[in-house]
Amino acid sequence: MRAIWKGAVSFGLVNVPVRLFSATENHDVQFRQVHEKDGGRIKYQRVCAIDGEEVPYSDIAKGYEAADGQMVVLTDEDMKSLPTRSTKEISIEKFVPSEQIDPLLFDKSYYLEPDKTGLKPYVLLRDALEKADRMALVTVSVRSRMTLAVLRVRDGVIVLQTLLWADEVRTPEFESLSEETHATAKELAMASSLVDSLSGDYEPDEFEDDYAEAVTALVATKIEGGELTETPDATGEETEVVDLLAALQRSVDKAKAAKGGSGTSDTSGAATNSAGAGATKATAKAATAKAATAKAATAKTTSKKTTAKTTTKKAAPKKTTTKKAATKKAATKKAS
Repeated sequence: MRAIWKGAVSFGLVNVPVRLFSATENHDVQFRQVHEKDGGRIKYQRVCAIDGEEVPYSDIAKGYEAADGQMVVLTDEDMKSLPTRSTKEISIEKFVPSEQIDPLLFDKSYYLEPDKTGLKPYVLLRDALEKADRMALVTVSVRSRMTLAVLRVRDGVIVLQTLLWADEVRTPEFESLSEETHATAKELAMASSLVDSLSGDYEPDEFEDDYAEAVTALVATKIEGGELTETPDATGEETEVVDLLAALQRSVDKAKAAKGGSGTSDTSGAATNSAGAGATKATAKAATAKAATAKAATAKTTSKKTTAKTTTKKAAPKKTTTKKAATKKAATKKAS
């Protein structure tokens, strides 16, 4: 077991260092909600009821719904102003007779284990509780909220059991039981005889959870029979890619709007917009290929222009050479 809390029991002028352990555990059969078709786990998203958008944890606050349906939002500063206790002390208020604590008030149960340095005062408190046949009514702060609890002894170990507040126990109001109806003497005698015939001691191991055992056996049978559903990997990666493209497109649109642009997109922008609007990965890939083709075509056109320009420059020296030859020939003729 792992300790979930560490503190001390305040017993008069004596402090008993203790560690708190959960005394119970839940063995209920746990089922998962899955898609019947392929066995995929069902996921839940935190979606705002007003705008329908998914809300990250960082934007979630505590809200209190008023009687008229209006919502009061409580900030972190509001929560800090509430009375809380973070002390590591189990303070004994009084010792009360055990029969005065209605079992209906019991909430959660914990074992108290003493530190080595507090073993002697722990044993003293335990023996005093057993001898007095009383429970110690205490206040304790677990998870920053103060609550009432009692200390009692079970199998030589002090047990702390938290209590419900008085207003958390409902008052039974059944009209059918308000009538003055009582069993006859003969009926009561027969009932008493039945009680005597079924009397016995409580043995916890005598009873078992047959439902849990039946579910375990059913699952084992299906596994042995090969009735297993192969669940493919969740396709969360593609969703992240689409979300990223959509975010990029929104960024581009926002930047263009800030510069006073018309908002039209080029080939690559169109591809991004298509993907951001919910295109599949294949469509996005095709759009990227289209953009690459357009880029290649542009590069080819540029290459042709560069080649033509180079050819013109190379042709220029030939024209100059011809002109010089004609001038030289004319000069020779004149000299003759």
